[in-house]
Amino acid sequence: MKVVAVCWEDQRRSREERGTLLRGPVADTLLASGVTRLTLAIADEHARVRSPSPFPLFGPKPVAVVNAWTEDAEPVIATLREAGFTVHAWRADESIYADYGDNPHAGPRDWPDGTRSPGITVVSLLERPGSLDRAAWIERWHGVISPISEAIQPRTRYVRNVLEEALTEDAPPFEGLVEECWPSPETLTDPYQFYGANGVVELVGNMTRIVRAVHHCFWIWRIHSAVMSEWLLRTEAPR
Repeated sequence: MKVVAVCWEDQRRSREERGTLLRGPVADTLLASGVTRLTLAIADEHARVRSPSPFPLFGPKPVAVVNAWTEDAEPVIATLREAGFTVHAWRADESIYADYGDNPHAGPRDWPDGTRSPGITVVSLLERPGSLDRAAWIERWHGVISPISEAIQPRTRYVRNVLEEALTEDAPPFEGLVEECWPSPETLTDPYQFYGANGVVELVGNMTRIVRAVHHCFWIWRIHSAVMSEWLLRTEAPR
């Protein structure tokens, strides 16, 4: 099964210290514990970029997402807590809408496991509005928002996680988590690049289409977004 663990910082660590810890000793411990595949998104020293979200996030911010394929989630949760993080974890159903090489914005992946992925990643935690049942919510997310944003925005990779079951007692009411990869930090900070626009009229039109679609599926002001680096540490299960 896939386990998604979201980490919130419990200690005053620098981005460099956080990245070194998670990419090194924490990852080594997880892989030794029986995790067959492991990817990380980390708010590390390479991800000092402002979030493109129009709504600022107040309070604690997620600092890492650990994607672990394992039959036992407890060692994953325990390892991250021992490293000084508050951890919320879920069993997740992953679907990759677009991977590297699936669109004109990036070629196929050509870097090895353990190397930072090019570009920059935005991780967003999503709540389901009470006005939508789960089936309708997933249909709008997967069937409406995903194709609209894929057609407009220059994402290089888009991973959707439906959070199926909370594995920690105090998990907040998130039901989705997405990892969106972009060609460069400038893609996030330049609205014309971010919304795939060549002029003001196209910019306004594309922004309107995306904001309207998101508004019909999520509480847009309650989306928790953070800018991170993607680290694909083990992408194939050992044989």
